[in-house]
Amino acid sequence: MENPLHLKSLNHISVVCRSVDKSLDFYQNVLGFFPIRRPNSFDFDGAWLFNYGIGIHLLQSEDPENMPKICQINPKDNHISFQCESMGAVEKKLKEMEIEYLKNRVEEGGIYVDQLFFHDPDGSMIEICNCDNLPVVPLARDTVRSCSSISCSVQQQQIRQVV
Repeated sequence: MENPLHLKSLNHISVVCRSVDKSLDFYQNVLGFFPIRRPNSFDFDGAWLFNYGIGIHLLQSEDPENMPKICQINPKDNHISFQCESMGAVEKKLKEMEIEYLKNRVEEGGIYVDQLFFHDPDGSMIEICNCDNLPVVPLARDTVRSCSSISCSVQQQQIRQVV
């Protein structure tokens, strides 16, 4: 496959916050990110966090009172998704933390992917899933890549059989 911009990986996502402190607490204590040093040259409030190979940059809203309010959990809305080791453990922890979530299950060819959707303090959607159950199937080749956080293996299969 082509890589016209010579990309290597996802570096970070930025999230505009009503309160950097509340968001910092959420991303640390709910999602397990840890704060990292942020350049002192920035002239606006924010925080940088890192874990799981990606960064999250929290940016203080210039007008927090006019930010959109948290609305209904909608899996078809913009979201960031994290794979987990145990969906049961995640669901148990969300219940203990009294975080409202929506549970969903997707089936493709006998493979099941479980999803949990919830919001951060500012309404940004978070998905936790076992999405690595579902193989990544390139549309242009007869190759199926099954990638997890541990390894990535390539298996030859007919795309017609998988899709």
